[in-house]
Amino acid sequence: MNNTVKASTFNSKRTAGGDRTVTLRSLLDDLVVDGLVSVDDMQRLTSQSRIKAEAAQHPLNYIADQQLENQKQKGSKLSSQVLLAWMAASSGQDFAHIDPMEIDVRSVTAVMSFAFAKRHEILALSVSQKEVIIASAQPFVSGWEENLSHALKKRIVRVVANPVDVARYSVEFYSLVNSVSSAVGNTGSSAISNFEQMLELGQLKDPDANDQHIVNIVDWLLQYAFDQRASDIHIEPRREQGNIRFRIDGVLCNIYELPPQVVNAVTSRLKILARMDLAEKRKPQDGRIKTKSAEGSEVELRLSTMPTAFGEKLVIRIFDPDVLLRSFEDLGLINDDYQRWSEMVRRPNGILLVTGPTGSGKTTTLYSTLKQLATPEVNVCSIEDPIEMVEPAFNQMQVQPKIDLTFASGVKALMRQDPDIIMIGEIRDPETAEMAVQAALTGHLVISTVHTNDAPSAISRMLELGIPAYLIRATVIGIMAQRLVRTLCLHCKKPTEVDDTTWKELTHPWKVVKPTKIFQADGCLECRNTGYFGRQGIYEILPISGELSKLVSNDFDLANLRQLGMKEGMRTLRLAGAQKIAAGMTTVEEVLRVTPALE
Repeated sequence: MNNTVKASTFNSKRTAGGDRTVTLRSLLDDLVVDGLVSVDDMQRLTSQSRIKAEAAQHPLNYIADQQLENQKQKGSKLSSQVLLAWMAASSGQDFAHIDPMEIDVRSVTAVMSFAFAKRHEILALSVSQKEVIIASAQPFVSGWEENLSHALKKRIVRVVANPVDVARYSVEFYSLVNSVSSAVGNTGSSAISNFEQMLELGQLKDPDANDQHIVNIVDWLLQYAFDQRASDIHIEPRREQGNIRFRIDGVLCNIYELPPQVVNAVTSRLKILARMDLAEKRKPQDGRIKTKSAEGSEVELRLSTMPTAFGEKLVIRIFDPDVLLRSFEDLGLINDDYQRWSEMVRRPNGILLVTGPTGSGKTTTLYSTLKQLATPEVNVCSIEDPIEMVEPAFNQMQVQPKIDLTFASGVKALMRQDPDIIMIGEIRDPETAEMAVQAALTGHLVISTVHTNDAPSAISRMLELGIPAYLIRATVIGIMAQRLVRTLCLHCKKPTEVDDTTWKELTHPWKVVKPTKIFQADGCLECRNTGYFGRQGIYEILPISGELSKLVSNDFDLANLRQLGMKEGMRTLRLAGAQKIAAGMTTVEEVLRVTPALE
């Protein structure tokens, strides 16, 4: 297993007398013998009241909760990781961190029954042709091994894992598999709505979307996504098995496979919760769900369906409830970028454009900016398609094409609502672009997005939409292009060197001194062996003023505008990324992956 850690720093200790269940007293006795716990701490924790207090949890977790001092390393605490590594060494086993995203849930739950796993406090982690790796919370108990090995005809490999994880994932894995199998069992075969459908008489019933098993699967899916910091959930129907994938830190990861009929029922369940048309499967639909995470914080979910060859594909975007509380510094806007953006958003009128591809963080930037501008003295209004997050400080309106409420007509309506600041979700057609210009000319600050690769290209886009150059010069204050780069995990990043050629590619056309030390991704338990944890923005800010505005004409040269912008202080996305690399926040590979090269 990738997460198996050799605990070779402790002396191995043999047990006598066969099986021995780990109790608080026996665990403390062994820790005192090995010099990790003092006698005073042992006597204090083994009082009758303490024994009763820890009866509901595993002794190892109870000791870790007490934050005892590690007698072998003064000044450090006996954490659960230290105790687990010690227990693994004492039992002659390896220590494994359970990462549910690396486990084939169906195969490991087929190894044994839930009752057997719960009784012996064990959980299978992987199954191969010759062996099964099994995590245990009771490493000195082995009475079950021989019978299980004989039944499976495979070798048993024991590892020690956190008792909390063993208990939690045992319940989650078996509950999920039971719900899926029960949902399938209730239906026989499915009539899948796809282009290759085969009619089987008497086998036309799909699982009901309100069936308790489907409800359990959907609840697990959402909570699991929250736990894994996913930004999107993809539910994709296929011919044989449907796929569930999460986007974590900008990268899609395979999570689980479901039978096609269960995928259909899960999609239907989510459509019901989002108040979407359940019967309509031919056209794309949008919806939203508001729910709560396990911590009690509200979470906004935006749903989008799309008909495919094998049924409806559903994507759920998960919006961080803390997005609106983030400062510009939290988003990655620092130093000169912070000052420029702050100055531009505090102008009384004009147009500010944020540009970048889907998933580059434009929405987060817009909402965070509006949240900081939305004081009691100003009226902030928005027209969005759809409303991403509901915020009481704004007056939000949603585009509704069925009743001819478009971006353009919405802006026209907003201008009669005495606004100070107008946010337009996206400028995508000439009518919207024209209304944005009119709003800016009549004394409003307009903030919107366009889809271009970099900041200077937004001028080309506005010209393509039919806005005359003189109106662009009169209204556009500035443009900010952005991307999101994964940030290095603080627990495992390690120093490396960058070659001259790569550094020149990143910083072209500037001659920037190469840093003496940068970092690369490694991988550990905290970041699920990816080497990255979280994301931050990199920005390219182009104020349109002075000499720059003179270059904006109906036949302007994009290269000249970009070159003059760089002379006046605009940093390209790659240079902004290079600064993050030099600061030890991300890697060369990550910046090159998400940023465009200069043409």
